[in-house]
Amino acid sequence: MIPTPIRGLVFDMDGVIVDSHPAHRDAWRQFLESVGRKASDDELDFILDGRKREEILRYFLGDLSEEQIREYGNHKDEMLRRLGNGTRPVAGVVAFLNSLRPAGLRVALATSAGRTRTLGTLADLSLTDCFDAIVTGDDVPAGKPDPLIYRLAAERIREKPEQLLAIEDAVSGVKAAKGAGLRCMGIATAPRAQQLLEAGAEPVVPHFLAVSVGDLRVRPR
Repeated sequence: MIPTPIRGLVFDMDGVIVDSHPAHRDAWRQFLESVGRKASDDELDFILDGRKREEILRYFLGDLSEEQIREYGNHKDEMLRRLGNGTRPVAGVVAFLNSLRPAGLRVALATSAGRTRTLGTLADLSLTDCFDAIVTGDDVPAGKPDPLIYRLAAERIREKPEQLLAIEDAVSGVKAAKGAGLRCMGIATAPRAQQLLEAGAEPVVPHFLAVSVGDLRVRPR
């Protein structure tokens, strides 16, 4: 399935590791309504496209001070906690993650989410130890599609980008991975699967039950 030999994988988190998109959409909708900003379903798609929290806040609310970003961000995160954080793992991902290190693969996480929420989410799922490196939105000045987050992930696991496979569910994430020189596998169903293919993901599968470590060509270390 993956024709180019690889030495590691780099995962996005929301929508790839954790099925958090419904909870995030509800939390952002509630937060925006609490500050007098109604958002349509189409507008809310912006939050699912790998953006950092401050980028999302400025997209909906315009120019904000750093203090406002912290205050509003904490308010939104509190709403997410009330909704349960959406910390149900994506189908098949736990078994897939647990199969990678025994196969000799390095594993990293590259998420635009902040470090506090990222570490809390991984701890809730007992998945923290699955990763050799964790790169979050706090480590980079811009969210995806900026490729820096994937370059940092490759650097921290000491592998060349072209020897890594990114796993993404958003167009901006695919563009970030490809821009950093990684191959990219998409996780999505139609119609978003076609969007990921057009962005450069290859292949695109509906969930991790459709792929196994045996589908990966592993380059010996």
